[in-house]
Amino acid sequence: MVSLLLLQNTVPFLSLAFTISLGAALILGIAKSGIKGLAVLIVTGFALVYGAKESTGILMPLLICGDILAVIYYNRHVKWIYLIKLLPWMAAGVLAGVLLGKNLPEDLFKSGIAIIILISVVMMYFWERKKDRKVPTHWSFAALMGIIAGFTTMVGNLAGAFSNIYFLAIKLPKNEFIGTAAWLFFIINVFKVPFHIWSWGTINEESFQISLSLIPTVILGFGLGVILVRKIKNKSYRQLILLLTGLGGIAILFQ
Repeated sequence: MVSLLLLQNTVPFLSLAFTISLGAALILGIAKSGIKGLAVLIVTGFALVYGAKESTGILMPLLICGDILAVIYYNRHVKWIYLIKLLPWMAAGVLAGVLLGKNLPEDLFKSGIAIIILISVVMMYFWERKKDRKVPTHWSFAALMGIIAGFTTMVGNLAGAFSNIYFLAIKLPKNEFIGTAAWLFFIINVFKVPFHIWSWGTINEESFQISLSLIPTVILGFGLGVILVRKIKNKSYRQLILLLTGLGGIAILFQ
């Protein structure tokens, strides 16, 4: 990472590495505005430039920046009852990720997550086509989605697919979906920061400098994303999120 940072400081506008970082940061901002399912592009872009583990620390401040923007913009739409149901389980998943994820083989993690995502998306597709769609209310559904989401967000910042499935299943409208997810990930990402600093060592002075240089691009992406979200109808939004989540699972599987 030192050599990449030096390259950025020397020729920041000509560096291929920094260009990839800018693109991924722009997509991150768009994703945080409500265009869910883009996490695999973001994670892949940063991993290519900085390495899989090191990139998680660089991403954290950017994710929190996007979360803050989303919380401010969509705050009036949050549904606290659904957030409270998912949050404790997701926190438990984060702790499991801290303990088990550090030495987890990357190939095993990616293939396992991809398979779970794809199975979930196929189930959601057929569930969406049913005329009589009952909202899952049993605590075990929130527990399963929360623990998997918490584990995957700690290990690879890939929790979005599972929170998407949860919020789609309980039939949250577009703005409520985005507003509730914004608060959920803001709380969880702040919760993750101490582990990245003191347990994994992935957030440090060097990584934070890189993060700071990319924050304006995240803000720009968020603004562009808000414009796009306004133009998408609720039914089309559900279909788009399901499609992007499925494509993300395929991308992870063959990455």
